[in-house]
Amino acid sequence: MFDSIAEVFARNGPLADLVREYSPRNMQIEMAKAIAGAIDRHESLICEAGTGTGKTLAYLIPAALSGRRIIVSTGTRHLQDQIFHKDLPAVLRATGAQVQISVLKGRNNYLCLHHYKDIESDPLPDVRMSELAQIRTWAQATHSGDLGEVLPEQSSLRERITSTADNCLGQGCDFYEECHVLKARRRAQETDIVIVNHSLLLSDMALRDNGFGELLPDVDCIIFDEAHQLAEMASQYFGISVSSRQLQELIRDTGKACKTEAADIPGFNQQLHDIEQAIIRTRAILGAEDQRISWDDNAVSTEHREVLYGLEALVRNTRDVLLTQSERGRELENCYRRFVTVAERLQGFLHDREHKMVTWIETRGRGFLFHQTPLNIAGEFQSRLKNYDCHCIYTSATLTVNQRFDHFAGQLGLDDTLARSWPGPFNYRQQALLYLPDGMPHPMSEEYTRQVIEKSLPVLAASRGRAFLLFTSHRALRIAAESIQQRLPWTILVQGEKSRLELLEEFRHDEHSVLLGTGSFWEGVDVKGPSLSCVIIDKLPFAAPDDPVLKARSIKMEEQGQNPFMAYQLPLAVIQLKQGIGRLIRDESDRGVLMICDPRITGKSYGRIFLRSLPDMRITDEITAVQDFFAGKLEYEPV
Repeated sequence: MFDSIAEVFARNGPLADLVREYSPRNMQIEMAKAIAGAIDRHESLICEAGTGTGKTLAYLIPAALSGRRIIVSTGTRHLQDQIFHKDLPAVLRATGAQVQISVLKGRNNYLCLHHYKDIESDPLPDVRMSELAQIRTWAQATHSGDLGEVLPEQSSLRERITSTADNCLGQGCDFYEECHVLKARRRAQETDIVIVNHSLLLSDMALRDNGFGELLPDVDCIIFDEAHQLAEMASQYFGISVSSRQLQELIRDTGKACKTEAADIPGFNQQLHDIEQAIIRTRAILGAEDQRISWDDNAVSTEHREVLYGLEALVRNTRDVLLTQSERGRELENCYRRFVTVAERLQGFLHDREHKMVTWIETRGRGFLFHQTPLNIAGEFQSRLKNYDCHCIYTSATLTVNQRFDHFAGQLGLDDTLARSWPGPFNYRQQALLYLPDGMPHPMSEEYTRQVIEKSLPVLAASRGRAFLLFTSHRALRIAAESIQQRLPWTILVQGEKSRLELLEEFRHDEHSVLLGTGSFWEGVDVKGPSLSCVIIDKLPFAAPDDPVLKARSIKMEEQGQNPFMAYQLPLAVIQLKQGIGRLIRDESDRGVLMICDPRITGKSYGRIFLRSLPDMRITDEITAVQDFFAGKLEYEPV
């Protein structure tokens, strides 16, 4: 065991034996010391660390040496697995800390034995028998029950053999004592460091606040990695929603329960069929396009309302029928409880709207969702966090706007929390070039996306592909994909044509490919080396002005005398832009060009805030400078 953080990070310390080509980074050591001090003093701390600082080790080593019980919450399951299987074991070997660790995921990651036995005895036509055979062999040997060991994330079988909070039978299940979710939660209760993700932690916050117990153990400290995601995710988890998928799963489960436990209910199958038809009518009347509309908006017509009220009435009637039948079996009782919940939520959505919530509808593909989202998340987050009686470390590469933490701290009610920032180790003035092409039309122009492609073609020629083109809308992505096909001699990869993992894998292996993507490629993507040498961003990533949550929050801020654009919309866009830019330089040997096509970055006064929030890069508006950069000839500082 080491007595100080500095010893662990020393040039000849234990990390040097475990990390290839290790060299101490002063910023990483300073960050680790700050976190160790905060944990020791039971204080909360906000930490921004630039890409390449090594923030994961900077918080894991103090956590391992602290002797405290700690939850580490990450943004994704992938990062969760990396910390549990790779980073934290390496830290324990390096420090000699005698710490018990566990990983806990949401229940939709674990095999549900009850649902698995159901599908084994009666496999549905769309189930791939090869996958089922894999599960059969694996299920007999697995200790964790984590489906990540055997099935890809995109497998359609996953939802059939996992449980949800709605359809779990709890102690009434025949497999209760063998339950993988229950075992994982028990392991978490007994360990010193538990690795979770934000989704699970926010679910736990909601459960504790509503008095339904908890999933996670009591701890001394919570470390939030990728903390910039918290406010948006908390808005979703602390709100209320009903989805067409949730309704369809409930109908399916209820039909199955009636078949086995109460096949004699007169006319009940027709009643379930009527709900199915109401779901189809609801989706049809909301329009074919994906959209987000306010319930109070003019877009919700009298005809819309009649269809939605009809759906609610059918749900209430089915709930009332199940009330008289629920004692006939465990599955029926579970379905009755779920109908009660859905009926209450629809009632609140359609009739009893709270002034502290934004009520809105989202359409996505063939489905829809009804939402009620809190107007202000800061108070909600703080009140729920008090249930943990612990301090917190918040860390990310993108927490500041114009070198200030005001936006992040204000969103979560952390105004009195100490905040510190450490720059990353990369020399952006030597490693990167920012290209701001001149002559671009206004971003609202019909020809804008095609002009983005025209301006990008000479850049892509100079970079020989090896590029991400990041778009702020799916519509722009489609236009760009049509415009760029057949115009480049390299592989063009387009989001939606394959899974995200498949696209990234192909991009890494095809060194000259070009990948076109939207939101999911702006962050959480790590491509080191020459395969990614150019990132092109079509527009400054402002949220859509007609977004119902944005509109409602903006109105509320105006009523309080605030400027919603400067205090809310602009900071959100700056942080998103910083995330997109963070894809470019991932290593000290990386070199690349960042191209931002939006003329507002130089033409509007607020553009200076974007530029001051970015790494210190050389800037040019000349394509020749880009060509010289890739040719290794750029020896001067372009204006």
